[in-house]
Amino acid sequence: MQNSYFCESSYLNVYEHASKKSNISTQLIYGEKFRVIGKKKDFFRIRTDFDNYLGFIKIKKFNKVLNKTHKVSILKSKIYYQPKNNNKFSTKKYLPFSSEIQIINKKNNFGMFKKNKWVKLNDLQIIKKRNYNFSKIFKLFLNIKYKWGGKTFDGIDCSALLQIFYKYNHKFFPRDTKDQVKIKKGIKNKKIFKQGDIIFWKGHVAICLNRKTLIHAYGPKKKVILMPIIKTIKLIEKTANLKVIKILSI
Repeated sequence: MQNSYFCESSYLNVYEHASKKSNISTQLIYGEKFRVIGKKKDFFRIRTDFDNYLGFIKIKKFNKVLNKTHKVSILKSKIYYQPKNNNKFSTKKYLPFSSEIQIINKKNNFGMFKKNKWVKLNDLQIIKKRNYNFSKIFKLFLNIKYKWGGKTFDGIDCSALLQIFYKYNHKFFPRDTKDQVKIKKGIKNKKIFKQGDIIFWKGHVAICLNRKTLIHAYGPKKKVILMPIIKTIKLIEKTANLKVIKILSI
């Protein structure tokens, strides 16, 4: 079984094992392509196309074709039943940042990506558009709760916060910190940090927004937060007994 499909839910949990009681290892975002490589109980075993990640998702119907034209450029884009900016026509669902969709109709500054499902065109960019302003992208997630395996407005972890920047710009970047830290050469020690420095500890990563401040999805604070760089390095060493193992640059 080697079939390719696209995720057409706002997001789907990808589990470590074929059980909802299993840990969530990552998530599929709307428009992400994956291959079904096996089946166990009522789960598909899949491999994600973007980062070659393995896991299990609940079996349901998926489409094989999606001619993607646009992507979501804000934290979350509300889905509407009709192309009208009125709450009575809105659903309770959103498309997360970096969702990739096919706009099949336009009306009243709305785009329809599926039958009776509309989003505001102002929430979108064309699919090929790049945005290398990583500070702006990371700050979209400020105060979003920390969630192991999460990749969206409903929760995100530290490695996903970094990876989502690369995904939006159509550049490969691994999902987990253990693989991210190996992606290119870096250094172990640094006294003066700069914008775009990526700081790795064992199992954790943070990104410097300038010479003094970093951003990370920080488990102990249970959210994405800004913190002083040097203070954070000392705090993690003191509370988790972890030292910086590598510093890369975006």
